Amino acid sequence: MSLMNLFVAVRNALIEQRRCRHTYNELMALDDRSLADIGMHRSQLPAIVEDMCQGAELHPVAAPTRNPRALRLVTSHR
Repeated sequence: MSLMNLFVAVRNALIEQRRCRHTYNELMALDDRSLADIGMHRSQLPAIVEDMCQGAELHPVAAPTRNPRALRLVTSHR
């Protein structure tokens, strides 16, 4: 691996970490009723976001379809 590839990999990892943290913070900002409307409970949020982020690292395009909860999150959150 060249030095440039290493920098690109680190940059991409930091971007992904920021995106996951932002997703978690947005979901935590919702009230309990809004979370219930999209079929989630506040205690499930860390696991849902972690699953979603781990899936995105492995398969960036297919991540939401691999996990039904992540698919529901993506389609219901907007």
